[in-house]
Amino acid sequence: MDKLMYYLQFDFVKYALVVGVLIALCASLLGVTLVLKRYSFIGDGLSHVAFGAMCIATILKLSSNTILVMPVTIVVAVLLLKNSSTSRFKGDAAIAMLSVTSLAIGYLLMNTFSTSANISGDVCSTLFGSTSILTLDKSEVIVCIVMAVLVIALYVLLYNKIFAVTFDETFCKATGVPAGIYNFAIAVIIAVIIVMGMNLVGSLLISALIVFPALAAMRLSGTFKGVVIISVVFSVVCALAGMIISVLYSTPVGATIVSVDLVCFIVACIVGRFIIKLT
Repeated sequence: MDKLMYYLQFDFVKYALVVGVLIALCASLLGVTLVLKRYSFIGDGLSHVAFGAMCIATILKLSSNTILVMPVTIVVAVLLLKNSSTSRFKGDAAIAMLSVTSLAIGYLLMNTFSTSANISGDVCSTLFGSTSILTLDKSEVIVCIVMAVLVIALYVLLYNKIFAVTFDETFCKATGVPAGIYNFAIAVIIAVIIVMGMNLVGSLLISALIVFPALAAMRLSGTFKGVVIISVVFSVVCALAGMIISVLYSTPVGATIVSVDLVCFIVACIVGRFIIKLT
């Protein structure tokens, strides 16, 4: 505890904890919808697309990678959700192709055109998370807070529509609800979360923040609202615990958070089975 209080005296640790909690909260909100729509791996696919876009932005020496990464990720997310049921390539196949292609092209371009002296280190930190989460300045934290507030506000405002689209998109269309617009909103929110979360856990692990809390919550609640609330609590607690462990024991941030998420999921499964037996 003394060691933790010592580290909390530094602003960069406080900034990292705030950003980490906000990213985890936002990711858990959409995780329930993606899992129920059987689109759990969209986070994985989009994070790989973001990795490829980030490699291109790095090579072009853009002042901010987000200028390129954010719009590219949003466009791909919209196309994936829009064409998942009409395209020849269904959602899982499209995501698989995008994941492999984006990773391969991104790594190829980095090796071919990058002038960095440590390409392997740069790629590894991007894929598995880096220490950049511990080097955030005040302006970056403010941007993250603003984006998180927008994501949460949009989700709350569209909650009923997202609920309807999640369970029966066909019925929504039949009753005149513009399901396409709400799918577009979901895609934009997902893309924003992916780009926000890459510095925290890396592009290979971001899907864990989306999937694990939702799956754990589903073991303990049978209602959509209950699952969303429990998922948010699990995600925030696991992210906070993972980051504190990482700071105290110098473990990789992303891998530590995902490991805590896994433990939380296992505990939820055990408790869920016990509840079922009691009822």
